[in-house]
Amino acid sequence: MSATAIATPVADADARITLRGHLRHTGALIRRNLLWIRQDPESMFDALFMPIVFTLLFVYVFGGSIGLALGGGQEQYVQYVIPGMLAMMSMTLSQGVGTGFSQDFNSGVMDRFRSLPIGRGSVLFAKIAVELARMLFATAVLMVVAVLVGFHIHHWAGLFATVGLSAVFASSIMWVFLTLGVTLKNAQSVQAMGFLVLFPLQFGSSIFAPTNSMPGWLRHFTDYNPLSTLADAARGLMVGGPVAHDLWVTVVWSVAITAVAAPIAIRKYTRKT
Repeated sequence: MSATAIATPVADADARITLRGHLRHTGALIRRNLLWIRQDPESMFDALFMPIVFTLLFVYVFGGSIGLALGGGQEQYVQYVIPGMLAMMSMTLSQGVGTGFSQDFNSGVMDRFRSLPIGRGSVLFAKIAVELARMLFATAVLMVVAVLVGFHIHHWAGLFATVGLSAVFASSIMWVFLTLGVTLKNAQSVQAMGFLVLFPLQFGSSIFAPTNSMPGWLRHFTDYNPLSTLADAARGLMVGGPVAHDLWVTVVWSVAITAVAAPIAIRKYTRKT
């Protein structure tokens, strides 16, 4: 049977499900994913330990030298790097939605979902919702560690705005990883591809260090890197400084990535299931 012949009944079945039905299915799948985390608490280790390890590593290994470049010391660097790390986690933890999606396909879970009268989009939205919850948990851990190493929250409203902005950007990146999860053969392939995407974006940005000492070609890259605009917007919101330009650029990036990646992920998932 052709992919088109399979996709048409699926699309017709989805069309018969009401919005209330989609919301009910999404809620049930969110509960299923949360129960899976409860049974497998090790799946939260990255959200728990990544903020701790990265904060201590960058503050106490690089904080002194980069802090001097910023015109202060380690204390100055703490104020610089913590907002950037919020931006980093929004992308790093997004990778988990792709690997988990791939594992569900290989374990046969998706075959079970295919036999149930549920909206196909509900599976995707539930994955994103649970991954955003993991990101919020990691953010809370990061802020606790940040305060312990000397970070001062100047604007509480700015902190909540930063978390919201990071969640918007993270949700857009998750569509990219969902596409990888449904396209690539296994979770290891998703992780490898994710590393190739994440590594240059994270370190070719203003997350960990100012960009004014970078060579010209790299600075051009960082100027258009959405992680740089997200990190700079976070600093402006949490510590003080210009916000508007970086905020709107980040929002535009998020909308553009979602507009491109979400339809591709949904189409590929529908055809595969």
